[in-house]
Amino acid sequence: MPDTTNDSTAAQPTAEEITVRRNDDDGRYEVWVGDVLAGFTEFSADARGRLRFPHTVVDPAFRGRGLAQKVVSEAMADEARRGDTIVPLCPVVSKYLRENEVPGLQVAWPSRATA
Repeated sequence: MPDTTNDSTAAQPTAEEITVRRNDDDGRYEVWVGDVLAGFTEFSADARGRLRFPHTVVDPAFRGRGLAQKVVSEAMADEARRGDTIVPLCPVVSKYLRENEVPGLQVAWPSRATA
């Protein structure tokens, strides 16, 4: 049996490492696959200081990997930690919040007139 204790590939991060970052300059949470921006969910503050989430995008080359759910999940968890109130306008964000509890997250569901 070969000795793999010094196998340099065992602990190396892969190009497929998925990370989520908040980008305040562009008003979005971004999901990265390695060093490639694969998608994002946008946010902007309304007149009351609540964060509106109107749109989520995943590059077609990265679809089918659960990246939209990943970026929304981490964005909502971060907003809960920050104590912000969010307004889910994006269907992806709305669906995620209807199906998942995010402890501490304040959600202001939009009325049909503003959605």
